[in-house]
Amino acid sequence: MLLQDTALIYGRYLRQSLRSRFALLFGLLMPLLYLCFFGPLLTGLPLGGRGSSWQLLVPGLLLQLGLFGASFAGFSIIIENSQGVVERMRVTPVSRLALLLGRVLRDTTVFVFQAVLLVLAAVAMGLRAPLGGVLIGFAFVALLTVSLGSLSYAMAMKVHTPQEFGPLVNAMTMPSMLLSGLMLPMSLAPAWLDVLSHLMPFRYLVDAVRDAYVGSYTTGHMLYGVLVALGLSGLAVTVGTRVFRTARA
Repeated sequence: MLLQDTALIYGRYLRQSLRSRFALLFGLLMPLLYLCFFGPLLTGLPLGGRGSSWQLLVPGLLLQLGLFGASFAGFSIIIENSQGVVERMRVTPVSRLALLLGRVLRDTTVFVFQAVLLVLAAVAMGLRAPLGGVLIGFAFVALLTVSLGSLSYAMAMKVHTPQEFGPLVNAMTMPSMLLSGLMLPMSLAPAWLDVLSHLMPFRYLVDAVRDAYVGSYTTGHMLYGVLVALGLSGLAVTVGTRVFRTARA
């Protein structure tokens, strides 16, 4: 029943996304602009990491896509709450976990699709990376989307207006982007900032994907990245399901 319920919710929201193709592609705009206008500035610079500047930048842009896209996913559920859609769903026999997973898996499908387009654009601009590393990058985007999408929906169930939700999400995403080294390796930062960045879970995901893009799959970075990504996903889905069960009950 969980699988059937999840597939039902997933199909409903995926059809909504497919009907809005402009929004589907517009979400790719920010990382694509970084790729086109920021990427060429890094070419030939000593960035303190293995591989080319594209192998450092593109993994960060992939995770940036998941970070900002999934974190703001909760806006849709605020609108549904105001229209009574969520309450009507919660009085049906559909599993509360399926109500969350269906939405999160739709978001994961959308952002992985956007990640594929971003990588294709990066290849056209000069990125060269092993296929295994590219696929690992997509897997990390999926796990990050599951984590942040679940937390975003949980937060959105607790607030009442977009005006409350927007600043809350911004307060979390901006420090996460700056301290995780999405744009540039934290090895370039002062020692105190590098140490501080290790308290940011996303740092481990970025390091893991960058290692994958240079063909290094057995390092400590990869192990830590996988453990952190799986741990965040499990915790976030648990929290999100609990909120869907109890919010406004």
